[in-house]
Amino acid sequence: MTQTYAPTTGQDLATANAGYAVMATLRGYGIDTVFGIPGTHNLELYRHLAPLGIHPVTSRHEQGAGYAADGWAQQTGLPGVVITTSGPGLLNALSAAGTAYCESRPLIVLSPGVPEGEEFADIGSLHETKDSTGAAGAIVEWSRRVHSATEAVEAIHEAFELFRYGRPRPVHIEIPLNVLEGPSNCPPALLDPRPRRAPRAAADAQVAEAARLLRASGRTVILAGGGSLRAGAALVDLAELLQAPVVTTLNGKGAVPESHPLSLGSDIRLATAQRVCNEAEVLLVVGSKIGEAELWGGSIAPGGAVVRVDIVASQVDKNVPATFALVGDSAAVVPQLVAALAGHRAEPADLAPVRAALREEARAMAPALARIAETVAAALPPDTILGGDSSQITYLGTASFVRQDRPHSLLYTPAYATLGYGLPASIGAKVAAPDRPVVCVIGDGALMFAVQELVTAVEQRLDLVVVCVDNGGYGEIRQNEADRGIPPVGVDLTQPDWAALATAFGGTGHAVTSADELAPALAAALRRGGLHLLHVPVHHFQADPTTTEDLR
Repeated sequence: MTQTYAPTTGQDLATANAGYAVMATLRGYGIDTVFGIPGTHNLELYRHLAPLGIHPVTSRHEQGAGYAADGWAQQTGLPGVVITTSGPGLLNALSAAGTAYCESRPLIVLSPGVPEGEEFADIGSLHETKDSTGAAGAIVEWSRRVHSATEAVEAIHEAFELFRYGRPRPVHIEIPLNVLEGPSNCPPALLDPRPRRAPRAAADAQVAEAARLLRASGRTVILAGGGSLRAGAALVDLAELLQAPVVTTLNGKGAVPESHPLSLGSDIRLATAQRVCNEAEVLLVVGSKIGEAELWGGSIAPGGAVVRVDIVASQVDKNVPATFALVGDSAAVVPQLVAALAGHRAEPADLAPVRAALREEARAMAPALARIAETVAAALPPDTILGGDSSQITYLGTASFVRQDRPHSLLYTPAYATLGYGLPASIGAKVAAPDRPVVCVIGDGALMFAVQELVTAVEQRLDLVVVCVDNGGYGEIRQNEADRGIPPVGVDLTQPDWAALATAFGGTGHAVTSADELAPALAAALRRGGLHLLHVPVHHFQADPTTTEDLR
């Protein structure tokens, strides 16, 4: 039998409803910004934002809300929070949730659901969806339909438990409308955030054994992934004790400052970097699954021993089996290794030839894109956050040529490789870090996936520069077709007047008409503030503009 429900009325009931319990709990954990789009069914979540001091950022698509939440989370260290409406709003956000799952990023998606008793009713109600919780559950770490305010609050606490002490991945909490809009049954004390515990350390005996192996090594190399970022400065201390070159994945970029003498950057996809790893006597892998998406057909197959540090035991033999595994949080395990190696002295190596080889290998892959990336790098202020996308200018350009000394300063999704991420992620990062310069450098195809979010940046009054690198469509797929002997199909795209489009959204558009114009145009845009879009055709940076170099 279908149950009926009535929305709460009156201020006392409204502030005590389940929506309040949920948002007050999030605020207690430090969440002061949420992303999403108000809808008919989620208003009892939005009602409480202003009284609780939570700033709403309204995206122009729920996918953009999810990517903006990801950019925000990377700057704050807190999970991004997305509020969707029921049905289509939730489903629109699931690509962002899939990204967060694949890249191990913390994200909470909150959605209303059909009232209790109307599950699978197929009665034609607004936003009716066969199984929203199940749909999300196929994508995220866990998806839960709660049945009381207390259950909803407990789910939030459990999410923070995951983010703090496990492998961070997205979660979805669905709150039936009659629960969301009804009075809360949640004890006030349950709204309080749970205190943080110490990160999980590895067993002392295992750390001692790993330290003996590392002391005996004449040539240790560190491969640092996204899971290494929790270790902070301790990873630098460890690298210096071992005099170990540090290669990072793109999610680990900046784990060791890229200006540090031991850093070889985030070029694990390059053969030179893979050779350094494979020739090590001991390869120390910290917080990486060593996924094939970042190896580009190459391989990590060390001839020596492999020591792996990971927060979950299921990862330590993933892709590259461990000779010795340390299961624990890198925030604890790396300091344990530093302590165990105290007094160790290793011989320094000359890494200048390796760095030069990496740079030349990266340049040779896409010369025109390398020129654009190096031009951008020279013009960027220190401490810039750089937005990227699954665009050639990112993975063939800025990822290699823009060196960064802080983690989470390249916004990118190397494994999920989604289009439409870079612009909204840059918006979220700028909301979280208003005092840092944010520049989004992406391709024309990627920008068109999320072009509507330009107006979100204007509405939020953000200082943001977008560099649109135009190769006339989907250049990577054009090359894939050519490699298979397929004439170009669906990849040569009609381009808008990009500068005029940005201006129409309320920003300022610039058409870059020569290679010499890019650096001064970028510097001027950063000085002036507000939203600026620089349209940069790739052919201006080709050695021979009559060729098809880098129009692949």
